[in-house]
Amino acid sequence: MFAVCLALLWPALVFSEFAPWQLFDRRSLAAAGHFLADFLVPAHDPEFLRMVLRETWHTVAIATAGLTLALLGAIPATLIVTERLSISRLGTGRMRLPARLLRQAVRQILVLLRSVPELVWALLFVRVVGLGPTAGVLAIALTYSGMLGKVYAEILESSSAHATDALLVNGSSRMSALFYGALPESASELVSYTVYRWECAIRGSAVMGFVGAGGLGQRMDESTRMMAGGEVSTMLIMFVLLVALADLVSRMLRRRLG
Repeated sequence: MFAVCLALLWPALVFSEFAPWQLFDRRSLAAAGHFLADFLVPAHDPEFLRMVLRETWHTVAIATAGLTLALLGAIPATLIVTERLSISRLGTGRMRLPARLLRQAVRQILVLLRSVPELVWALLFVRVVGLGPTAGVLAIALTYSGMLGKVYAEILESSSAHATDALLVNGSSRMSALFYGALPESASELVSYTVYRWECAIRGSAVMGFVGAGGLGQRMDESTRMMAGGEVSTMLIMFVLLVALADLVSRMLRRRLG
């Protein structure tokens, strides 16, 4: 068994150019030691701390703006792909061909948007619009519109169809059926998932900063390149606090909605 595992693992190690002995190179050890010694003393210069707070706020703003743009795309997509809000299926139980084709096309667009990670979108937009928060906002907007549209539709589909069908049969519009039929039952779950995605967007916006999409991550990447361990330590602490705060707000809102 060991020989089989080694035979499978060895080619992977060779082709990945795995070289762990580089960790024990004299220069590598000296650089790592200097960085860790600096890392243990977080930078606390007032001007630097003001910059960290400003970039932290930028990170939250990127996440919030990106999620807001994602909602502008996800909500119309949800109205289209949710079969429960289809008027053409009433009576026969089957939707007309144009309606089916439109729903399928929108579903495929949502699949495409959520299949590409926001980090990849950020890399692409950094090349298009340059370094800065714009790339991060657009990356979150595209990926999260696909995620939100899919999950919103599933939540609405899983709700009771009685009120929605009754409204549609009696001549109500799709929007009225949504607001007075589907939403009252699903509102808590929809808001809860949206808050969770906002929390994820904050994490994502910080990570996307490492590819030049602005925010705290971009500053942390710059300090890492300069081997400024103290600055990295301070920003890492702020990043942990930011994620913890987002998680706390998310849990509080879910508890109130629950």
